Amino acid sequence: MIGIIGKKLGMTQIFDEAGMQVPCTVVEATPNPVTKVVTTEQAGFAAVELGYGAQRTARENKKGERTPKGARATKAEIGHAKKAGLEAAPAVLRSFRLDDAPGKGAEIPTYSVGDVVKVDIFAVGEMVKVTGTTKGRGFQGVVKRHGFGGGPNTHGNTKHRRPGSIGPGTDPSRVIKGKRMPGHYGAERHTQGNLRVEKIDAERNLIYIRGSVAGPTNGIVLVRKQG
Repeated sequence: MIGIIGKKLGMTQIFDEAGMQVPCTVVEATPNPVTKVVTTEQAGFAAVELGYGAQRTARENKKGERTPKGARATKAEIGHAKKAGLEAAPAVLRSFRLDDAPGKGAEIPTYSVGDVVKVDIFAVGEMVKVTGTTKGRGFQGVVKRHGFGGGPNTHGNTKHRRPGSIGPGTDPSRVIKGKRMPGHYGAERHTQGNLRVEKIDAERNLIYIRGSVAGPTNGIVLVRKQG
């Protein structure tokens, strides 16, 4: 299903016609140019590559000029953008399948390089799924990472947030694979489905989605249609 690349601005609330408060996540999705088209004959499936934002480019090497510090687009990225008719290389490139629409005989939308995808592809009341990267929380213990209950706080106990026994000593005499242990928590790709579009602001390129979505403020998210 076609979707759009956006940036999570944060959360707010709106009120529906019945006066009910609806918590919403606001996603800013500026027009996404189509940078590449993949057909079924080429790869066995239909897809489009969309771009979001713009990267800075290095200055031409002339005497007396020096490229400022910071990340710059590579020559390959600049060349790829020029093929799509863009002046600057997009900061984010993501691919969206077009032929995974639910049901047999569903019409596959067609796009060409240079087309622009805007927020008006969505409608109020439509169900979407949003993919983002969860907040990184660093190295955490089992209580925060997995929701363990921990040990007692009284009667002389000193192991309040420890995992306890992680395996019997006799059999199998080892820690089994997949044991929930302390470790890196967060900063993972997460997709939330069954989210309802509550409002579309085409002038400001904003999508109001009911509920919360993964990721920090200003994090990149993918909003896709859901059958």
